[in-house]
Amino acid sequence: MIKFQRIIEGKIGLVFRFGNYQRVLKPGMHVLSVFDEVRLYDMTQPFYSGTELSILLKDAELADLLTLVEVGDNQLVLKYRNGNFSEVLKPGRYAFFKEPLKLTFITMDMGDIEIPKEIDRDLLMKPALLPYIRVYSVDPHEQGILMVDGEAKTLLQPGTYFYTKNSTVIQVLKADLRLLQLEINGQDILTKDKAALRINFNTQYRVTDIRKALLETKDFEKQLYVMVQLALREFIGTRTLDEILGNKEEVTAYVDATVKAKAEALGVSIKYNGIKDIILPGDMKDIMNQVLIAQKKAEANTIMRREETASTRSLLNTAKLMEDNAMLFKLKEMEYVEKIAEKVNTLSISGNAKVLDQLKEIFSPGKGP
Repeated sequence: MIKFQRIIEGKIGLVFRFGNYQRVLKPGMHVLSVFDEVRLYDMTQPFYSGTELSILLKDAELADLLTLVEVGDNQLVLKYRNGNFSEVLKPGRYAFFKEPLKLTFITMDMGDIEIPKEIDRDLLMKPALLPYIRVYSVDPHEQGILMVDGEAKTLLQPGTYFYTKNSTVIQVLKADLRLLQLEINGQDILTKDKAALRINFNTQYRVTDIRKALLETKDFEKQLYVMVQLALREFIGTRTLDEILGNKEEVTAYVDATVKAKAEALGVSIKYNGIKDIILPGDMKDIMNQVLIAQKKAEANTIMRREETASTRSLLNTAKLMEDNAMLFKLKEMEYVEKIAEKVNTLSISGNAKVLDQLKEIFSPGKGP
């Protein structure tokens, strides 16, 4: 007894008799025994037969229709359909029909941290791949160092970096290459003459060698802080209060000369050092204010004496000129009389003398006895 089976385009049929695989049926009309069972498969979908694949692949005709993909325990395979990413294949054995879709595959070795270059970087950010990927970002103002199992491998410039996620320990150490500022605040230091000062100091620096800063030095910022702090203490401890207050630039110059060479060993370049504030204790402020007031008073007294001396000298010179010149004396006398007259409101004249004679007597120089 027979029966007929039609296979349409895009389908494949597998014939089984009493559970055993017999043959493959391609698109078209086929004559079968009534004891044959036909299982249909869509050629656009992965091939899952329910029967051990190795048994089916003994049929050369069926094997020629399939692409076999073996994914190892430490691998992932990216499947592309007609050039577009489709899915991630985990470890296992897969079979796909060669037609009608064009399928391509890229293998990722998960034992290697590097990702194949043919994989588009935008694809690595898709949810299907993110569980298997480690992503690191280096900002435009930074540099980074790739550490693999504790060993420095590569200097990383600004950008985004992708590595496979496996048992290998990966770190990315980063350093900021911008101009940075170090604040050294509230440093209580004794001067040579035992005056207690509190100093706020500012240092600007830039990381110039990331390997020295991150690999050869532990916590370079803290070490730089201690360097500047010690330089301040060394200098101030050998100077008196007046020397420090009188020339703050010497403090900065000393810190520059002491710290710059040491900072280069940390991979750091010092760009600027400067004192922000020098804070005196309360009693020291009172003493300094008293000294300042006394100095200003002394300066005021000196100026007053200088003015008095100049005024006296001017009077002396005027007297000498008038002594030698009677006309000048007369003019000066008339000038003073005019000034006196301006302040007189009422002038009383008495006696029998004529008015003009009395005025002459008032405004003329008296004759000595």
